[in-house]
Amino acid sequence: METIRELQAYGYIFATIFLAVVMYSYLYHLYRAEKKGTRNYEQYANLALHDNIDDAPIESRTPSNNAKE
Repeated sequence: METIRELQAYGYIFATIFLAVVMYSYLYHLYRAEKKGTRNYEQYANLALHDNIDDAPIESRTPSNNAKE
């Protein structure tokens, strides 16, 4: 029973560290994309305010945009 608890503790520590690294790397990715100008996240923040069906889209979809994703 003691070894199971030790394995749970090591697993918990590993999962916590792994998820923290993933979160900070994602935040760095968002910061870098905003800084380089590839994405403007303020437009996406306004999406919550301007969400009517007749509002203008945030980005137009072109064939070059589809190729990027």
